[in-house]
Amino acid sequence: MSALRFAAIGLNHDHIYGQVNVMLRAGAELVSFYAIEDDLAAAFAKRFPQAERVVDRRQILEDHSIDLILSAAISSERAGVAISAMHHGKDVMLDKPGMTTLEQLAEVRRVQAETKRIVSILYSEHFETASTVKAGELVKSGAIGKVIHTTGLGPHRLRKPTRPEWFFQRQRYGGIITDIAAHQFEQFLFFTDSLDVEVLSATVANRANPDTPELQDYGDVHLRTPDATGYIRVDWFTPDGLPTWGDGRLFIVGTEGSIELRKYLDVAGRPGTDHLFLVDRKGMQHIDCSDVELPYGRQLAADIRDRTETAMGQEHCFRAMELALKAQALAEATSQRDFRK
Repeated sequence: MSALRFAAIGLNHDHIYGQVNVMLRAGAELVSFYAIEDDLAAAFAKRFPQAERVVDRRQILEDHSIDLILSAAISSERAGVAISAMHHGKDVMLDKPGMTTLEQLAEVRRVQAETKRIVSILYSEHFETASTVKAGELVKSGAIGKVIHTTGLGPHRLRKPTRPEWFFQRQRYGGIITDIAAHQFEQFLFFTDSLDVEVLSATVANRANPDTPELQDYGDVHLRTPDATGYIRVDWFTPDGLPTWGDGRLFIVGTEGSIELRKYLDVAGRPGTDHLFLVDRKGMQHIDCSDVELPYGRQLAADIRDRTETAMGQEHCFRAMELALKAQALAEATSQRDFRK
């Protein structure tokens, strides 16, 4: 069986490197890439010299040997890449957020239904995080009973001088809930095993960056299913003293136990990443998840071959973005009102 062949269109976020590595680990072949920015193209070519840089994206779209298109284009442009790829008979893996408006989502959904291509968004805080994968295995096995609540925390380091101009433009990056909290929405859907979700409240703000007024540096969301509730907090306030980009946490409460994930470090505690703490009726334990397999790339490659949905259900993928976009809109509508009036 020949290897799956893939290409990249749009290198504007460094997440593209993780996306490529996901597929390389799955045994796929990186063929080519397209980017208009010479500096981004040079860095990508240095990292992946096997890939040919093409001067026109149509050279990728019209290459019938390419099965999959990856994109980490500017956030507001990713939906357009996906639509073009699907119209050319190709499956797609997007960086999150996969789209920045509900109108874009509706069009991607329409074209996906029409073409039957796969649109996958790499929610890396789940699929590329071993502790989250392990937590999924434990929850599925019934280790903590029925999940009734999750709290997802996604703080990030801003690194303002290193960011491109589009990063600070609301219409291009999509807002903080759309941009970051899509991760937490996906995990809420996954761990509660529900697509029937209501956003109860949402907030966004610019608390400390007046020189970039369109940047939202804080956001939070309260949501529920018929059987569970969730809370999400995202921000750009990781302090310089933390040795990684963010202290990402996930708390999962079940009827018979609880799980806490300290994904990227254990602050002033154990070394390494992917710490899972399980408390149940038998006691409490720390589980090192560093050797847990990350199956997303392998599963996506199989889905492309077999036309299945083992890596992630298509509606699950879209629903996470739909909820993030709706929460973003609610937050902007309500945050503009003066609550003291």
